[in-house]
Amino acid sequence: MEHRPVLLEEALELLAVRPDGTYVDGTLGPGGHAAEVLRRSAPSGRLVATDRDSETLARARENLSEFGERVRLEHADFREVPALLGDEKADGILLDLGTSSVQLDDPERGLSFQLEGPLDMRLDRSHGVTAGEVVNRMRERELADLIFRFGEDPASRRIARAIAEARARQTIRTTRELAEIVTRAASRRRRPGLHPATRTFQALRIHVNRELEGLGEALRALARCLLPAGRMAVIAFHSLEDREVKQAFRSLVPEGFRLLTKKPVRPGEREVRENPRARSARLRAIERKEAA
Repeated sequence: MEHRPVLLEEALELLAVRPDGTYVDGTLGPGGHAAEVLRRSAPSGRLVATDRDSETLARARENLSEFGERVRLEHADFREVPALLGDEKADGILLDLGTSSVQLDDPERGLSFQLEGPLDMRLDRSHGVTAGEVVNRMRERELADLIFRFGEDPASRRIARAIAEARARQTIRTTRELAEIVTRAASRRRRPGLHPATRTFQALRIHVNRELEGLGEALRALARCLLPAGRMAVIAFHSLEDREVKQAFRSLVPEGFRLLTKKPVRPGEREVRENPRARSARLRAIERKEAA
């Protein structure tokens, strides 16, 4: 599936991109949001863009080549943006915390239970433990806690037991193997349209990529990189992420920030119809108040 930037118009409207501004895209992906930021900030707006996935970064470099030196690309996690900026401040910061269609549709990454591939799940494949190592080595109780904490799956203990029994017979190597084990173990009483393996795969991906690790503090640090009247917009894709964003933004209000979204902005029916992966997206934004 071709990657489509989620909540594009809504995010750009909340960022209030202006010509000649300085912007940050901390989760660049293939560059869909970034390209629109650069168009709207022409003729001399600048963009600092980071992504932890070197392969995706290479694709984005090609996609954004027309913008030349207006773009600075860095192979880094968005948590490193304050250090990359140094003393420089931004007019706007955008984070899309989701996994891109390009990554999901690559079987070798092992992110989708619908595609046969190795149990990897790392967004940065240059280091870190794989989902396969977690599934085959983590103690059953810890695995159950992980699936419950990051997947919010009430069947977590039953799923962990089934995984432990399966790996005792032979190593679990592929996404399909794991999905079949989870599906057999999970309760039939599932939310309509939700595959039984969805929550387990989400939990493993979050754990492997440390997606929630220090997220709240990272968001606060990024917000402090904004100029007066600067804005930050964050797109989350599950309740755990969205909760972190909401709490971080609320904690910044006493520091001179203003909430631009009391409730998260959700995609409309047309966007969900054209891009089903957008259905769980939630957008929140905050603004640094003008200096007194």
